[in-house]
Amino acid sequence: MSNQAAGLIEVYGLVAAFAACDAGCKAANVTVETFDKNKPGNADKLEVPLIVLIKFRGSVENVTAAVEAAEAEANRLTGVVSKHIIANVTEGADKMMKLNAFDKK
Repeated sequence: MSNQAAGLIEVYGLVAAFAACDAGCKAANVTVETFDKNKPGNADKLEVPLIVLIKFRGSVENVTAAVEAAEAEANRLTGVVSKHIIANVTEGADKMMKLNAFDKK
């Protein structure tokens, strides 16, 4: 079981995800799990039809700082869908952190 916190933030678009990830990593001592993606059912009606999930790992304080910095940057570009911080990641959730849809065709 992991002893690190996890910070999750969903943003609109891959460019915003990279910029938000960069801001989060510069703001705090965190590592990044692989990005994940989701194309919502109403994608044709959205200005940016791709939602990207950024997953930060580290202490609760560092993850919180990273998510806040990422949120500010993503809001400057395209916007944030949702965000959440998990203080004590369970074994099952830890396995889910490794999954991503970018590898799927």
